[in-house]
Amino acid sequence: MKILFVSLGCDKNRVESEYMLGMLSEHGFEFTDDDTEAEAAVVNTCCFINDAKQESIDTILELAELRKSGRLKALIVTGCLAQRYKDEIQKEIPEVDEILGTTAFDKVVESLEEIISGQKNNYFESIDKAPICDRKRILTTGGNYSYLKIAEGCNKNCSYCIIPKVRGHYRSVPMENVLHEARELARLGVTELIIVAQETTVYGMDLYGEKKLPELLRQLCKIEGFEWIRVMYCYPEEITDELIEVIKTEPKICKYLDLPIQSGSDNVLRKMGRRTNNAEIRQLIEKLRREIPDICLRTTLISGFPGETEDDHKQTVELVEALAFDRLGVFTYSPEEGTVAANMPDQISEETKILRQKELMEVQQKFAFASARKMIGQKLKAVIEGRIGDEEEKYDNQGRCLRTYVARTYKDSPDIDGFIFIENVPYDLLSGRFVDVVVTDSDSYDLLGELIED
Repeated sequence: MKILFVSLGCDKNRVESEYMLGMLSEHGFEFTDDDTEAEAAVVNTCCFINDAKQESIDTILELAELRKSGRLKALIVTGCLAQRYKDEIQKEIPEVDEILGTTAFDKVVESLEEIISGQKNNYFESIDKAPICDRKRILTTGGNYSYLKIAEGCNKNCSYCIIPKVRGHYRSVPMENVLHEARELARLGVTELIIVAQETTVYGMDLYGEKKLPELLRQLCKIEGFEWIRVMYCYPEEITDELIEVIKTEPKICKYLDLPIQSGSDNVLRKMGRRTNNAEIRQLIEKLRREIPDICLRTTLISGFPGETEDDHKQTVELVEALAFDRLGVFTYSPEEGTVAANMPDQISEETKILRQKELMEVQQKFAFASARKMIGQKLKAVIEGRIGDEEEKYDNQGRCLRTYVARTYKDSPDIDGFIFIENVPYDLLSGRFVDVVVTDSDSYDLLGELIED
């Protein structure tokens, strides 16, 4: 049976999709991207914000039409939307054969076999069940980089976030399991390991009674094969001196931190249920840059949170101007039913949310462009992503065809950050290869460079 597998949402969802692909592959199922060939479909959904929810619903409805017509013999829905809206899906989209909760995705093979034999049985287990790990994965990233999920769930209970209700409390994956999976990824040829969880910085607290991310990173650095180890989703208030020291001193760890701050207003941060404030954020960023001068800092903000005044917004703008983040994204506030914030008074109009988002991004743009210009003349390691096709052919004085390659530096996380375009390369470079480059120019967010040949 050929399966169309659709994975939506975040990189943590991607890891679960890769587990499911591995399970299905082990039981003889094949995969296709062509819905005219597919005999069954699995959709791993997301519901973090409204746009993600709508994408998931639209995808399910599209595949439900194929199920109704008989082109598909089975349709399974799993992931966050499935967990959160199981009753609604069952009632409104009867073409969905089975629904798997967020902690039951390991039942995907059993589920398919049941549908094929004419049975139907949804699977939902405790959302606080121990994380599913140590399964065969089929990597969907191309092979040279991969995500390593070290925990499930979250204890922060931010007032705007539905994650604890669909993913449960924070549960760390035991360190021995994490290291075993990392070694397997290295064996498969992964050279860039990206550490993810709803929050990585409190890894180990539930199992060991203390934060174990620094120790985990040291152990991961000992594994042969990894060139880069990148850490994502670090809550500012949980970043310790020990973690800073590990990032500073371990050569394999990218000098890159993703730390969502969400707002620059103490008033809004309190309403969000965040556990930090404007002054503490400033102090942390100052410390990080003092200890690791070449660190690249990424953050995210939410515009138009309920009750956010013009003065609150102004404080966020001033914080962005003061801290000059290298990378920054802004989401408009999305009211999610079942969250505290959705029922707060003084909801902000969509027009105002978008205007504030635009202003923040315009402020950030000048810092991002300036940060890119400062890189000119620097020598960096970069990893090749691919080659630009359909170029007008150029040749050097030896008659060699000169090509342009797309690459990433340590400042560029896959899918969310920019690129460096390496020009005038006289020979073929394979994707995943690490090379040394010198930055020759910048173009908005991206860099231009040339290869430093041995």
